[in-house]
Amino acid sequence: MSETSKTKSPRREFLKQTGRLVGASALAGVAIPHVHAGEDNTIRLALIGCGGRGCGAVANALSAGGLVVDDRFRLEGEENAASTGPVKLVAMADLIPARLEQSHATMSKLFGDRIDVPKERRFQGFDAYRKAIDCLRPGDVAILATHAGFRAVHLEYAVEKGVHVFMEKNFAADPGGVHKILRAGEVAEKKNLKIGAGLMARHSSARQAMIQKIRDGAVGDVLLMRAYRMDPGYRMGPFPRDQNELLWQLSPGRPYQFLWSSGGIFIELMIHQIDECFWIKDAWPVAAHGVGGRYAGSTDCSQNLDSYAIEYTFADGSKAQVTGRYIPNCHNDFVTYLHGTKCAARFSGNIHAPNGVIYKDQRIDSDNVAWKPPPEKVNPWQAEWNVLLDAIRNDRPHNEARRAALSNLGAIMGRAAVHTGKVVTWEEAMASKFQFFADAANLTPDSPAPVQADANGRYPAPVPGAWTEI
Repeated sequence: MSETSKTKSPRREFLKQTGRLVGASALAGVAIPHVHAGEDNTIRLALIGCGGRGCGAVANALSAGGLVVDDRFRLEGEENAASTGPVKLVAMADLIPARLEQSHATMSKLFGDRIDVPKERRFQGFDAYRKAIDCLRPGDVAILATHAGFRAVHLEYAVEKGVHVFMEKNFAADPGGVHKILRAGEVAEKKNLKIGAGLMARHSSARQAMIQKIRDGAVGDVLLMRAYRMDPGYRMGPFPRDQNELLWQLSPGRPYQFLWSSGGIFIELMIHQIDECFWIKDAWPVAAHGVGGRYAGSTDCSQNLDSYAIEYTFADGSKAQVTGRYIPNCHNDFVTYLHGTKCAARFSGNIHAPNGVIYKDQRIDSDNVAWKPPPEKVNPWQAEWNVLLDAIRNDRPHNEARRAALSNLGAIMGRAAVHTGKVVTWEEAMASKFQFFADAANLTPDSPAPVQADANGRYPAPVPGAWTEI
């Protein structure tokens, strides 16, 4: 993280702390009155998905409520804007018992009595999300931090129960899931429920300053954006026949290897930078096409490709080029650039660093900088929680479901262009109801896995020209 700002990230620090962890209901459409924090002014949290990402969200929520655990969680210059009342965790749910218990133990050690989750409010299994959300009251928050294949099911139930939501990225594995998120977001709007979505870059003060400079014409008309995320990769071995295939696919680290459960590694990694491109243009793309594949001799048994190169086209003819590559011993990069008619700019850097700059001309060079934003005082993982809890306590409008879902759809559109080998339009993506798996709400440990390994333990990978997912 050589190019990150000096501001510490509680989310990143908490992920380090928890790195050793074992790794649909009908919507109610009746509007309800103002939903606020409870009478004792405590906002209660239910954590659905107890991996590092979900526990990191809890750390941010508690910090927004005024808790400072130690210097790892203290933000340089932070004023804790949402600290007008306490926040505590009261329920937890996870599919994996060991991860549930280890996460509870770790957070209890770090956060003390703010983790108020006795054994009877720690739930395990596919239906655990319902039991955890049922522990909440109007004005409380469900943290949805499982994988994308389950996000819509969990969001629908939380909205039906009348609680606010923070949902981590990504939000849907396929167009059908996107439409469910959109519908649930509309119902939440009618109920005056607040929804925060984990595209945290939108809450980066450095990026917001960059956007304002772009809107003010500092770079001219944006003609091209370039986003890269390239690293050594995420290969998977064959399925061992002596295990429950569904539970094996959902064990720590593996959901990213399957399209039905997570949307695949490309969207999981690149959705932030794809969303940045849409934000820079203040528009959704009209079309996408791309190429991808696996290197010769790859033994990966997952559904992912190891390289993705997508060209998005916008209504004014401008382009965004998005490149993901996951192969060892190659050049790595993690950055978003843009080129305008006046000059170029770096919008964000390594590991989402808020180190954007505007250059004097088109040369990407540290000696060619014309402007840079002020340093962040609050990192975006924290800022998104400050905004959400402030909206709940002060009844401010806050519903990021539609924007998040449509950014997710744009990422799906690009992935589909690579996987199918076709040009995919925004209209086609919006009209599609395709789902890799439509029955996530009814899974049990005895259910067959939605995708089956072949005789060699390998799973079907996309073949351009013969594959369908839109």
